[in-house]
Amino acid sequence: MLGLATAVVLLAGCGAGGSGAPSGPAPGTAGGAGQLPTVSKDENLAKLVPADIAADGKIMIGTDASYPPNEYFDADGKTFIGMDVDMAKAVAAKLGLQTEFQNAAFGAILLGISSDKYEMGISSFTINAERTKSVDMVSYFNVGTKAAVAAGNPEKINLDDLCGKAVGVQNDTTQVEDLDARNKKCQAEGKPPIAVTSLQAQTDVTLALTAKRIVAMLADAPVVTYAIGQTGGQLEALGNQYLAAPYGIAVKKGRGEFAKAVQGAVQALINDGTYAKIVEKYKGTEGAVAKSEINPSTGQ
Repeated sequence: MLGLATAVVLLAGCGAGGSGAPSGPAPGTAGGAGQLPTVSKDENLAKLVPADIAADGKIMIGTDASYPPNEYFDADGKTFIGMDVDMAKAVAAKLGLQTEFQNAAFGAILLGISSDKYEMGISSFTINAERTKSVDMVSYFNVGTKAAVAAGNPEKINLDDLCGKAVGVQNDTTQVEDLDARNKKCQAEGKPPIAVTSLQAQTDVTLALTAKRIVAMLADAPVVTYAIGQTGGQLEALGNQYLAAPYGIAVKKGRGEFAKAVQGAVQALINDGTYAKIVEKYKGTEGAVAKSEINPSTGQ
């Protein structure tokens, strides 16, 4: 846990639209890197979809396309790609539906679900008690936070003591809460605070690190791994991932058996091997799960 056993985790990995770091698919991760199997409709699960969602044959999905390799834009700047995008498309197909994605600020997606702007949200949301007060969340992946620094760690950054260091994170993420907990520790020990740079898009955080405006960044582990691959050896990981917790697909509470339908679809994809193909495509096997649940207790 790298000295953060008492950290309070309320939010999770993603921010708002934008760019700045290298974009487009990394070799072996996205953008046509392997054909995914065709997903067949499950008639029994399809019957659980609320009539108003089934009526137009599609699910309106809110996502923040600035968090590669989980959700981001292809080189054309318009096509949504990423692990979460493929996952949502497969879930929809299992329910006999198409998908329509809308790019949104990360912090606005769950509000958009509650107000019926979106029928689903998938954007690297960590499941926690605060979120499940307002939406139902269906687990599909498990991931923690990881740090990155300049290659060779020239500033000799120690993840257990970031006091006085310039560290970047994306707005509204778990990592913001992580640094807040670390800053309280700095204060208690009489050390200078962490100089936190919180930016709208994760790609901008990565750019700030390669441009040496910050000396370290925190993000979800697959996002750090992707950033390292995309920056041509300019960055390296610092330590292992920590505070691992499940990601969840969000749907509005009180929507009949919609959450059950989504959970059943994820589980069916796990069982038939489609899920494994998706996570392998994005080199995410470390976070793969064998069971999908609705609002699992995470202790956060």
